[in-house]
Amino acid sequence: MRMSQGPATVATGASRDDAAGPALVAAPDLPERAGVRRYINRELSVLEFNRRVLALAESPAQPLLERAKFLAIFSSNLDEFFQVRVAGLKDQMAAGLSGTAPEGSPVSDQLRAIRGEVEKMLVRRSEIYSTSLVPELAAAGIRLVPWGSLGKADVAYAESLFESQMFPVLTPLAVDPGHPFPYISNLSLNLAVMVRDPRRGERRFARIKIPPLLPGVVGLPDGERFVAIEEVIGAFLPELFPGMEIESCHAFRVIRNADLTLAEEEADDLLEAVEMELRRRRFGRAVCLEVDSSFDPEVRDLLARELDLHAEDVYQTEGLLDYGRLWALHDLDRPDLKDEPFSPVTPARLLPVDSEPPDIFAAIASDDIVVHHPYESFATSTEAFIQSAADDPNVLAIKQTLYRTSGDSPVVTALIRAAEKGKQVAALVELKARGDEAANIGWAKALEQVGVHVVYGLIGLKTHAKVALVVREEPGGIRRYCHIGTGNYNSSTARLYEDIGILTASPALGEDLTDLFNFLTGYSRQETYRQLIVAPLAVRSRIVELIGRESSHGSAGRIVWKLNNLVDAQVIDALYSASRAGVQIDLVVRAMCSLRAGVRGLSENIRVRSLVGRYLEHSRIFYFGEGSPAVGGSSNGAGPTAPAALPLGGRYLIGSADMMERNLDRRVEALVDVASPEIQARLREILETELADDELAWELGPDDNWRKVPVIKHFNAQRHFQQLAVARAKRGTQSKL
Repeated sequence: MRMSQGPATVATGASRDDAAGPALVAAPDLPERAGVRRYINRELSVLEFNRRVLALAESPAQPLLERAKFLAIFSSNLDEFFQVRVAGLKDQMAAGLSGTAPEGSPVSDQLRAIRGEVEKMLVRRSEIYSTSLVPELAAAGIRLVPWGSLGKADVAYAESLFESQMFPVLTPLAVDPGHPFPYISNLSLNLAVMVRDPRRGERRFARIKIPPLLPGVVGLPDGERFVAIEEVIGAFLPELFPGMEIESCHAFRVIRNADLTLAEEEADDLLEAVEMELRRRRFGRAVCLEVDSSFDPEVRDLLARELDLHAEDVYQTEGLLDYGRLWALHDLDRPDLKDEPFSPVTPARLLPVDSEPPDIFAAIASDDIVVHHPYESFATSTEAFIQSAADDPNVLAIKQTLYRTSGDSPVVTALIRAAEKGKQVAALVELKARGDEAANIGWAKALEQVGVHVVYGLIGLKTHAKVALVVREEPGGIRRYCHIGTGNYNSSTARLYEDIGILTASPALGEDLTDLFNFLTGYSRQETYRQLIVAPLAVRSRIVELIGRESSHGSAGRIVWKLNNLVDAQVIDALYSASRAGVQIDLVVRAMCSLRAGVRGLSENIRVRSLVGRYLEHSRIFYFGEGSPAVGGSSNGAGPTAPAALPLGGRYLIGSADMMERNLDRRVEALVDVASPEIQARLREILETELADDELAWELGPDDNWRKVPVIKHFNAQRHFQQLAVARAKRGTQSKL
């Protein structure tokens, strides 16, 4: 168990084939115009993304249970926003740091604006739930009913469930001189109960935590009606407080700071430091108290006082308090109320031949393979690559980064199997991946126990790159096989996240990954690569340089990007300069976007859109036209929005990095310069398809508001990708018959 050196020696990743090209340049300064802001606040941009998710919960185009799912996702996203974004702002306030965001907003103003936006979103969520979702679910035979509507038979049934499944696991905690105020765990659903002793006349507060293993909704015998679990428990409180008078009972939740803070430079053992910090994080500072609309003001003030919260940290909500329970409804066996099932297909080049498993190494050696998840199967491509490497007697070594993995990770299991077979296996496990720290600690220990060389990352940096290297002995000598992608080695998220992976035997990329892993696991001052661009020292400067090159082409320049987040000020300023030079720029940004689009004199040649739908758009593709002549038409046949289709030629990069300060300065990221014309054509197809969408797409206006794109062609990019994947698999099957 070890840490490697810090950012002072991280490779720059400047491409060797461009070493003689223009020097790397900083983003040029842009003249300020009176009254024109340059950036959108990133925190409010996060909320705007969540607003787009919320819109799916009320969209009649979505199947009913999918709408319930999106309401649950919206609520989960909002929880994370408070745990990380709001918590970070509050930490700044507590530390006496009142500095401004890039767009000029002091922390206090940001918190005030956040509250205003969140309050409006909570009202909208309650309206969607109460006036739309609940009545439509009832009409479909799924009824969320209040406790007061139950008949005697239902009450008797609920009482039997309470006594057999709930009562034994509930623990009422009283607050009195002998019992201090209890710790309220993060995101837990609780009941605040005020009881009165009829003999002494004393009133006491008690808290009941509803264990997360209990169902959020209780199904009644008819299979159609469901009642919230807090209402069931509330109905039988006398059994938990015998002899007491129940004065009031209300549900509440507490959201705490869930970010991980490490003094890594002082940590001799990163694994031990992360484990200790995880234990401390359970007691993170409270940042928000959520209560139902009828909450007793006296009890609300007591909770706020004990949690060290102010009035502006308390939010009242109508409808459900914990909307995460809607996942239980989505799990119901009602396919008529859900998206049509889609099974990822095996990439054509990796299909079996005459019922025999494919030779994955021969397939990769013959030509590069691009895989588009979740339309093409992660299991029969990336997982199969690692599993084949583990079982192939000719494979000598496997090296891989692991940022987020699934609980039953076939990839990690394959690495363990490879080590047990005597292969050289090295795994860089990122212990600081937010939300997955505990799982990664478990996998790291399991890997170490079988002799895998486990490295826990670099001091001061997270390793976010998605790369794997397989070294194989072949008749012609040692050959290196590579995987580089935009998504994690996680079989669960690969079914929901849209990502791209490339499998290749490129000697140049093989040498690059060898150099990168030697840097990550050993001591190295590697500064140049052949096809890779590596953060933290090179990605921003390289991207800014490529933007500058497009600017030199003026109106013949073309930039099209697809990414998750765009907030880095230097990159944004470079894009503004390119727009002023006449470059046509299209950006597909899923979530945070601090760039202002279509603003006269600043960004009139920049269009920004966001696709929100069944799958989470997660891949990062960066296209630079390099002055290539424009072409008419669209390769997907749907016709993109203005301007015309992407020029043929140009430069494509894919990889793990978003354009954020954290990715560019505080993470090890890897982008690859895609050389294969066939893969370039696939990437062009993806970008054109996303620009053509008018069912899932939203556009950012010069007033900084997001608006749904008018539906004219009824073109759904995600549905089109499903069709393309199926058609490719069929062609591949026919060609192998």
